[in-house]
Amino acid sequence: MASTVAETHSEVVLKKKKVRRSEFYQGWKRFKKHRLAVIGLVWVVIFCLAGIIGPWVAPHDYRTGDFLAINQAPSWKYIFGTDNVGHDMFSQILYSIRSALIIAIGATLVSFIIGVILGLWAGLRGGIADMIIMRAVDFMMTLPGFLFALILVIMLGRGYLSLILAIGIPGWAGYARLIRSLVLSMRDSEMVEAARALGASQAHIARRYMLPNVIGSMGVALAFGIPGDLIQIAGLSIFGMGLQPPIPSFGNMIAQAGENILGFPWLLYFPAGIFAITLLSFLFVADGLQEAFSPKGGN
Repeated sequence: MASTVAETHSEVVLKKKKVRRSEFYQGWKRFKKHRLAVIGLVWVVIFCLAGIIGPWVAPHDYRTGDFLAINQAPSWKYIFGTDNVGHDMFSQILYSIRSALIIAIGATLVSFIIGVILGLWAGLRGGIADMIIMRAVDFMMTLPGFLFALILVIMLGRGYLSLILAIGIPGWAGYARLIRSLVLSMRDSEMVEAARALGASQAHIARRYMLPNVIGSMGVALAFGIPGDLIQIAGLSIFGMGLQPPIPSFGNMIAQAGENILGFPWLLYFPAGIFAITLLSFLFVADGLQEAFSPKGGN
C-alpha cells in the first residue's frame, strides 16, 4: 500500500513539474504579445540598471552644487538643468532612482515575507490560527496605509531602514489574504493528499508543493506592489517625512520644484515625468503578467 502511494505521489509530482514548465512557457509567450507590457519591462530594466550604476556614472556629486550655475536651463553641460542651489538635476535623478529602488524593493519584500508566512500558516492550519490571522488582516485593511506609514516614520526616523519598515509593515495584509486563498484552493488536491499520506509535515508541504504553485500569482502581486510603495515613498517625501536632504528623492525634488515651477519648469518636468513613466511601466508589466499567468490568460 505504501509503495502504491509513493508511486502515485512521484507520478503526480512529475506531472505537476511538467505542467508548471509548460504553463511558464505559455505564459511568457502570452506576455510577449502584450506590447505595453514588453515596453514597460524594457523601461523597468533600464530604471533598475540606472539605479545600480547611477552613482558611478553620475557626472556630479549630489551633495555639491555649482553656485555659479543656479537654476540653469537644460544644456550640454547640465542636460536636465540645475536647481536653486546649483545641483545637477540629472545626477540628482540618478541618485533618486537608487534611493527609490532600495526603499521600494525592501518594503515590498518585508510585506511579501510577512504576508506569505502568515497566509501559508492560516491556509494550512485553519481553525483558530486562521481566524486570528484573518481578523488581523481585516483590521490592517481598514487602516489607511499611508497614515500608518507616516506614524511609523515619526516613531522610527527617516533613514533607509526606517522607511523600509514603515512602508513594508502595513502592507502585508493583501499578500496574506491572496496566499491564503491560493492555499485553500490547493489544500485538498491529490498532490497534497499524497504527500500527507507519506507523512510529510506542514512545513514541507508548504515549501515543496504550495509555494511553487503560487509563484505566478505572487509575481503579479509584487509587480503591483512595487509602484504602490514608490507612490508612498514620494508621498512621505512631499509631506517632509521621506529621506532627509541632502539625500535626493523623487518626492523631495517634486516638492521643491512646486515652489519654482512657473520660472523653472524643468525642475518639475524631468523628475515628475520619469517617476510617472516608471509607475506606468510597472503597472503595464503587472497587467501583462496578470493576463499571461491568470487562468483565463490563454483565452
